[in-house]
Amino acid sequence: MTYVRSRRIAPVLAVSALAALVPAVAPATASAAARSLPEYAQQKPAWHRCGSATPAAFQCATLKVPLNYSRPDGKKIDLAISRIKASSPAERRGVLLLNPGGPGGSGLDLPESLRTAIPKSVTKKYDLIGFDPRGVGASSPLGCGLTADEENWQRPYKAAAYAKDVKWARTVAEKCDAKQGDTLRHITTRNTARDMDVVRAVLGEKKISYLGYSYGTYLGAVYTQMFPRRTDRFVLDSAIDPARIWRGMMQVWSEGSEPAFTRWSKWTARRDATYKLGSTPDKVRKTFWDLVARANRKPIVFHGAPLSGDDIRAGRAMFFSVRTAAETVVELKKAAADKNQAVTPGTGKRERPTPPAFGRAVPSDNSTAAFWAVVCGDTRAWPRDPEQYRRDAVRDKAKYPLYGDFASTIKPCAFWKKNGSEPATTIDNKVGVLTLQNEWDPQTPLPSGLGMHRALKGSKMVMVAGGVGHGIYGSKSCADKTATAYLTTGRLPAKDVVCQAPAPARESSSVGNLPLPAPPGVPGMPGRS
Repeated sequence: MTYVRSRRIAPVLAVSALAALVPAVAPATASAAARSLPEYAQQKPAWHRCGSATPAAFQCATLKVPLNYSRPDGKKIDLAISRIKASSPAERRGVLLLNPGGPGGSGLDLPESLRTAIPKSVTKKYDLIGFDPRGVGASSPLGCGLTADEENWQRPYKAAAYAKDVKWARTVAEKCDAKQGDTLRHITTRNTARDMDVVRAVLGEKKISYLGYSYGTYLGAVYTQMFPRRTDRFVLDSAIDPARIWRGMMQVWSEGSEPAFTRWSKWTARRDATYKLGSTPDKVRKTFWDLVARANRKPIVFHGAPLSGDDIRAGRAMFFSVRTAAETVVELKKAAADKNQAVTPGTGKRERPTPPAFGRAVPSDNSTAAFWAVVCGDTRAWPRDPEQYRRDAVRDKAKYPLYGDFASTIKPCAFWKKNGSEPATTIDNKVGVLTLQNEWDPQTPLPSGLGMHRALKGSKMVMVAGGVGHGIYGSKSCADKTATAYLTTGRLPAKDVVCQAPAPARESSSVGNLPLPAPPGVPGMPGRS
């Protein structure tokens, strides 16, 4: 895992103009139905090979969709889509749209990267459909002209540095407004859900099935709320709590990290003969916090990079994998004692995500710009008073010492000038969907997944007890069997399912090779590979 250093890092449209995609009175013929659709829903995708290095069966196309669905004849933006056709045309059921998460994650390459990860019984029934959400990658990408330091939003609360952090948040908001203007108001989850429905119409499908990871679970849930009759089989993997978008989803990282830290300290204490970090949980915790204090006095050179105590805290995700965390803290302890370690120039610099080889050139800050556009624009609930963020950061650092101040301190949304074009979506439908959740997920902790399950009243949930990591389906998890059965037969389990992760998986952060992007600046595991 690559080390990411923490200090860089209108009127309400109820169902929208897309309601016109299905006429109120069904036409007598299919051709009449097609003529009744809006012009943008009658496009014929010009499919072509995605790239010279990609398989011929992996095809791409670009659609045009309205920037503002309340003005469907106005400005259009690109929507890049991709597909791999069902391997058994005779058994084909329809299309399975895919989203890897984010916000800001490119999904254009997902059909190819997931093709071998999910079972053949699924790929023979569905055309796998990838897409870059609006504003991302090849879909009219956003850019705010942000520097690498401005892209970093992992900023611990420090009283002396708070004015500087407020200035940073205001600068990001002002740069995005200057570069993108009114476009920002329309880069929202609701509009991306409308784009998905355009894809459905353009592909000639009555309904779509869907596999969404992380942020993709919220996108999928919004689609079910807006278009319940066009929702077929939806799998929402590692779920966002729709009641907590978006500030609350950052804060849930703090809440979820503390139980993981406690679990780790107990696990490590029982293995003191191996790790020598302390024979009791209290002693293990003291070892860690002593290292944090030591690094705040003088950075610890770790794998060539100087780490402050705040940098170490920013790696809070490591504690969800007890073995990884124990091994890393052992290495940190050794590095702190080694007076001969030297900083390697360039080590620890923030790496910008690389778009697929077949994608178009995009601004270097695209994923960050798209992230803030959605996170700030989806909801109007962000506080505007910087002093509230200060108070919350002080409170949460005391309550959740590992990460509380990172999550609650000032963010660019406090100064976002272009609120979303409509209020946040309330998720409360009874559409039957399947949600998957690991017990120890660092990015969407268990309380988040339970929140989605509660909101989707027709959902069934598979919880992997002892499961570690972010992203499940396609990683040979015990949840795969239930998800595959649902996608291939349409039958949800009669009740929620709890399955047990094998012992090695409970100690390791590996969840296979799922292409899940982390939001910009999300903490990784320092110095691990």
